[in-house]
Amino acid sequence: MKPHFRTYGPLLAAFLMGSATFAASTVHVISLDASINPATADFIAHSIQRAHKANAEALVIRLNTPGGLLKSTREIVRDILSAPLPVVVYVAPSGSQAASAGTFITLAGHVAAMAPGTNIGAAHPVGMQGGEPDSIMNAKATNDAAAFIRSISEKRKRNIQWAEEAVRRSLSITENEALEKKVIDVVADNVEELLRKIDSLEVEVNGSKRLLSTKNADVVVEEMDWKHSILDILSDPNIAYILLMLGMYGLLFELYNPGSLFPGVVGAIALILGLYSLHTLPINYAGLALMILAIILFILEIKVTSYGMLTVAGVACLFLGSVMLIDSESSLEFMSISWGVIIPTIVVTVLFFVFALAYGIRAQLRKATTGEQGLLGERGETISILNPEGQVRVHGEIWNASAEGGKIAKGTAVVVTRVDGLRVHVKKQES
Repeated sequence: MKPHFRTYGPLLAAFLMGSATFAASTVHVISLDASINPATADFIAHSIQRAHKANAEALVIRLNTPGGLLKSTREIVRDILSAPLPVVVYVAPSGSQAASAGTFITLAGHVAAMAPGTNIGAAHPVGMQGGEPDSIMNAKATNDAAAFIRSISEKRKRNIQWAEEAVRRSLSITENEALEKKVIDVVADNVEELLRKIDSLEVEVNGSKRLLSTKNADVVVEEMDWKHSILDILSDPNIAYILLMLGMYGLLFELYNPGSLFPGVVGAIALILGLYSLHTLPINYAGLALMILAIILFILEIKVTSYGMLTVAGVACLFLGSVMLIDSESSLEFMSISWGVIIPTIVVTVLFFVFALAYGIRAQLRKATTGEQGLLGERGETISILNPEGQVRVHGEIWNASAEGGKIAKGTAVVVTRVDGLRVHVKKQES
């Protein structure tokens, strides 16, 4: 008699279910310890897709950030809200913060968690606080950020009132206060404890309910690859500024010393990388135009004798352009070039051109050493009697000469007083 599926079907199903329970799930973990910029946004987007393709149970973003760009923050929030798997945003380790842009990202997570000794908040658009409190631009930026964080909090069913106050009043709270106010879901010392505490927690992923199974999950740590690491470094405003300055100096050295090649090649590479860095940052084009004008003035200083006026104007343009280059109003966190980078750069530029200018003026005032002008006042010796004409040796060269002031004997020291074509006029050298 053949076995019937009705007899062994339940046993087979039970066996398969039991095997599934022993198959450990995986959780991918990435760390974000930097400002929010296009490189970090792209890294998170790739990490979400990579975790989804690997059938991971969830993606944990270990976060520590002072804030960043509004555009990049919106991209990260969009990717998390539409992620095909649960995304856990974990502010860790102790001493970390989820400030400004980090607050938006933390609240967007399917699960929001913090480690002891961390804080979250201060999400006011800092770039606008320098203006008048009732300015239109300040109100627009604040209202836009408040609406953005309200929509996130409503989506994740978190404390909408506190989230809005974090934007409007720059509130910042600790992990215990955040847990009490229902801003986050859990406080955990480390990733292992976090995975135990969120096990069996129900989350909503793209409109469907899902129970997390993370208690015995294998942790897969994903590092930022070299591409995103380089982009992250280049997204630093200070690095972008330094690269621009290196490019400018390299090209100027090449113009001062044509044919040296190395400064020109290094300068061109640095300039290209600097322009790419600016592509990832909010640029104030007036500041960039002033820096380009400064470079033009420095180049003209090489070609035009302005006695330093073009250099002074170039330094002024470089200073103003450096201060204005990064448009901080386009970011949630104040992102600008550090004064510790701007001041030394301006000082080095001034010293370089003061040295070059002084050297040039000194060269212009120096007595000519070649041609007719170079012979005036030079000493020589008669190699024949000048009566009044004869020959003299000057600079090791034999010249036809005419004597001034009477006959001059052979072997007499003389001084050149005038040059007339190929003939020099000389007189006796006074002892």
